[in-house]
Amino acid sequence: MLSSLPISPPHNPEPSGESRTRYRTIWISDVHLGTKGCNAEMLIDFLDRTDSDTMYLVGDIIDGWRLKKRFYWPASHNDIVWRIMKRAKRGTRIVYIPGNHDEMFRQFTGLNFGGVEIRRAAFHDTADGRRLMVLHGDEFDAVMLSHRWLAFVGDWAYHAVMKLNYAVNVARKLAGKPYWSLSKAAKHKVKNAANFISQYEEVVAKAAGERGVDGVVCGHIHTAEMRVFDHHGRTVEYWNDGDWVEGCNALVEHHDGRMEILNWPDVIRERERRSEIARGAADIRAKEAA
Repeated sequence: MLSSLPISPPHNPEPSGESRTRYRTIWISDVHLGTKGCNAEMLIDFLDRTDSDTMYLVGDIIDGWRLKKRFYWPASHNDIVWRIMKRAKRGTRIVYIPGNHDEMFRQFTGLNFGGVEIRRAAFHDTADGRRLMVLHGDEFDAVMLSHRWLAFVGDWAYHAVMKLNYAVNVARKLAGKPYWSLSKAAKHKVKNAANFISQYEEVVAKAAGERGVDGVVCGHIHTAEMRVFDHHGRTVEYWNDGDWVEGCNALVEHHDGRMEILNWPDVIRERERRSEIARGAADIRAKEAA
């Protein structure tokens, strides 16, 4: 699969001299390259404005399920792969933990491609001494484990919603309105979906507690979240780094060990607000000078 992807020099190179916020660690997952639902432009913006010592790709980076059915690989998706590979060349440690949609890469576990380490799972030690288990999370999805055929049906329905989500946001952009996730809003309003997410978080946190670690970082369910669970008198942290289809989130570790979930649409809106204020102040100064 990897050899069949037309990876080439970027259509949209990294901007030179761009100011970057540097973190100790970045986690992203569920990018779903190879699908129209991938918010490639927003992810490129994120990659161009951040950097880190270590970066974890926590599964479903490339959507092999969809690529097998219909090949879709626009220049922006190539640009994302190119940016990640360039980070590895610059010295960032890149750890790729394949998920269920890019499970074809699991056969290469333990190997290193261009500075990208492929692992089935990983353990991460934070700057303040916590030990975190890092995995995609489909291992704990009962639908994936017991009814794989149902997972494929659900995948079809999900991508149908993603197409509608894409159309809605094209219209919003033309109207000058910010990005909004239709599927994310629906997910939080549907009781069964909310119950599934809550149960999933509890199961994953329990598994982390049984392994004696302080917490777990995963993806898979496209819901960025931080929760704290009690496991036999011990505190276990659950972190989900979200996705780049619906929420457009990343999990980051600051250099003091503090963890934070970034919602990139909010970051962009705040940046645009500050730019507008700065432009307004500049206009006032220009008028005063005149």
